[in-house]
Amino acid sequence: MTRKEAQGTARVFDPTTRTGTLLLDDGTEVAFDTAAFDAGGLRLLRVGQRVKMSVEDGRVTAVTLVTLPLPE
Repeated sequence: MTRKEAQGTARVFDPTTRTGTLLLDDGTEVAFDTAAFDAGGLRLLRVGQRVKMSVEDGRVTAVTLVTLPLPE
């Protein structure tokens, strides 16, 4: 399993489902699911907010703010 960290900006966030999309710095849009949002420990995410994410095998596994640590 290959794990890497990346940064981007929240593009879309649905607070009901806790899912959304992130825009990476290179312009790539990636989706995250409820499990990835919950893993980051956030309660809310605003569109335009700067985030960092953990990506494993091409799937976002955690999303959090750039000022917070990612889960291990």
